Amino acid sequence: MTKAADDTHASDPILTVLWVKRDLRLEDNAALCLAAAQGPVLPLYVIEPDYWALEDTSYRQWAFLRGAVEDLRQRISDRGGQLAVHTGTVIDALERIRAAHGRFRLMAHMETGNAWTFARDTAVRAWCRARNIPIEEVQQYGVWRGRDLSRNAWSKRWDAMMSEPLRTVPDAIRWVSFGDSRVPEAEEIGLSHDGIRQLQTPGRAAALDTLETFLHQRGAPYQKAMSSPVTGETACSRLSVHLVAGSLSMREIYQATLARQAEIAELPKEARGLWPGALRSFIGRLHWHCHFMQKLEAEPEIEHLPMARIYEGLRPVPNDDSLLTAFATGQTGYPFVDACMRYLGATGWINFRMRAMLMSFASYNLWLPWQQSGQVLARLFTDYEPGIHWPQSQMQSGETGINAVRIYSPVKQGYDQDPTGTFTRDWVPELAGLDGADLQEPWRLDTPPEGYPAPIVEYRSTTRAAKERIYALRRTEEAREEAAKIFDKHGSRKPRQVRRQARRGADA
Repeated sequence: MTKAADDTHASDPILTVLWVKRDLRLEDNAALCLAAAQGPVLPLYVIEPDYWALEDTSYRQWAFLRGAVEDLRQRISDRGGQLAVHTGTVIDALERIRAAHGRFRLMAHMETGNAWTFARDTAVRAWCRARNIPIEEVQQYGVWRGRDLSRNAWSKRWDAMMSEPLRTVPDAIRWVSFGDSRVPEAEEIGLSHDGIRQLQTPGRAAALDTLETFLHQRGAPYQKAMSSPVTGETACSRLSVHLVAGSLSMREIYQATLARQAEIAELPKEARGLWPGALRSFIGRLHWHCHFMQKLEAEPEIEHLPMARIYEGLRPVPNDDSLLTAFATGQTGYPFVDACMRYLGATGWINFRMRAMLMSFASYNLWLPWQQSGQVLARLFTDYEPGIHWPQSQMQSGETGINAVRIYSPVKQGYDQDPTGTFTRDWVPELAGLDGADLQEPWRLDTPPEGYPAPIVEYRSTTRAAKERIYALRRTEEAREEAAKIFDKHGSRKPRQVRRQARRGADA
């Protein structure tokens, strides 16, 4: 034991190290409130180069988080404290603090991350146990720990948690400083620019402004406009990246939406417009956010394995690298697919329906394993949330065993979601002079456009082949039995529906 540890007196208030992860805010921060009530607080943020070297992390994700960390660092400084920023491992940071301050308690919010963060958190807990360091992980989302959690009352528990009073920032926090507060540049942790051109503004003020404009200006056409990348860019909430960073809490968003519902309800019926439906739909999406995260929390293996193990090995690994590369770079020969991929590459965001279409195209038409196409998309999403992304990747690939098989036509989606062709022409300038069917199906032209590839697969025949393969497995008795078990563990339902939906392998 270090001298610092020996000199710690039992009567002294024990230091709390507040390990900041994806909760980059002071407001509605339960971990901060608990830490401040117990004594001095040392806020710590750890930048882990090994994490940023993973296949599902990227420069754009770091660029946004770095801005949110800088914002929190300044806000703590304005209150007389200092955010300790350590580059390396969490355990190394804790060892250094222990050497300087002696015994402490560790406080953090629970995180539902990828397999790497899951293993890191397990190692940190083991380190704490071995050194008699108290550790407390506080719930921040409507996600509960444990593999055997019953889904029957999950929605009610979510509503109850989100209805709890918001935590205010403690009036007096006894800040303790340690080490450096400088946040490194991307190059210092091995990241290089990845083509992002339109990064959303990070930080608390930007998050609050995004929420305000959605609830009072942009969000009225949400229900219909969310389906197209043309209208979704404005009509969608655009809060997902702020939730990933934790600049806003889910509870803040939920309660602000309820307050806006109450305001709308007070208006004359003719003045309410599209708002009632939009706000109902948005609240459903907030539930949906945590519903999917709960799947990964309950079964971390589904980052890599299909929920329905009967589908394991269905798609070849290694796959055709030329198909994966064409998909990743927006060179598939399907104009609307390529426009969406290029838009995503430039902005770090695209609306949910297009995310589903992209994964559908990669999984059914290109027959790529979702684990690999999923990594491509994960790196491109600034708002990459593992608990949503991996269950969704499986769901859009037909490997959950309980969800309806939805195969999006890459051609029909172009006609439906970009009827004027403006979006496709903007992001596939090789086709800028085309319109209508010539734009969405350029392979029909007598002279194909120069500089743009022919389709890398034929979408109708690949769709038929994919359906045959998927349904051949789904119709087996083994698949039906497995689906009932999966639904019991992961399915979304009301209690009265449990038996009926489980029997038919219902859509979750």
